[in-house]
Amino acid sequence: MPEGHTVHRLAQAFQAQFAGKQVDASSPQGRFKDGAALIDGRMLLSAEAHGKQMFLQFSGDHWLRVHLGLYGMWRFAGAGLEGVGRRRGRPVEDGNFPPEPRGAVRLRLLAGRHVADLSGPTACEVISTPEKAAAMTRLGEDPLRDDADPIKAFEKLHASRTSLALLLMRQDIVAGIGNIYRAEVLFRARLEPHQPGRALTEPVWQAMWADLADLMLDGVKTGRIVTTQPQDRVRSKGAPRRGDATYVAHRAGLPCHVCGQQVLTEALGGRKLYWCATCQVK
Repeated sequence: MPEGHTVHRLAQAFQAQFAGKQVDASSPQGRFKDGAALIDGRMLLSAEAHGKQMFLQFSGDHWLRVHLGLYGMWRFAGAGLEGVGRRRGRPVEDGNFPPEPRGAVRLRLLAGRHVADLSGPTACEVISTPEKAAAMTRLGEDPLRDDADPIKAFEKLHASRTSLALLLMRQDIVAGIGNIYRAEVLFRARLEPHQPGRALTEPVWQAMWADLADLMLDGVKTGRIVTTQPQDRVRSKGAPRRGDATYVAHRAGLPCHVCGQQVLTEALGGRKLYWCATCQVK
């Protein structure tokens, strides 16, 4: 499942390449035929992300809400869209535009020489402005948004006996955190992931929030999740390799970059939790 930084990158791509243009919308797969008809021929006015959800605003009080979920993806073609999303954009060849849809495309958005194909989303619907506002209120605080309030998130975390590891995955508390950011921010804060939210102090949370915001902003800029410091990597110079990019996430059984002890993992809330029992203590 893409984490919040990816969705913000997608929103930036739509804002840069589609906003201000009339969009032809269709459903090659056929499952979103009625929804596509509602926005077909309308101008895309703006794009924004909140956590793992993206909202595209079209003229006539229409918003497209998309939640990619575990299997959803956008495929792009057109200049300026290379490297965006879960599948890289393809170059456009003269006389071969737009390219044929690949696979079961739920929605195709075409604007001039730019095309975006959506496949396999958990949610894809056209809603009104009041419905969009209601959807936003159900989401938690997003570290990448200027209107986020970390104290609101802290109050929910601190009021709960549930483990921090589970709470940080709740999108109604902190929107945009996925399995990797969850594991990494807990490691960087040296917090044992099973301790209850009520054990968290406000100063520690403020530091974690600032760390999350920095990590996720870097992810928006680079398209990668990199949480390790150069001195903790096998190769301290150059771009971090895959095994060096994170401290514990997806590194079960491997030595911790800091202490050398084996990284642990367990199933928690339907996802895998990764942590170091030596570095992360109560």
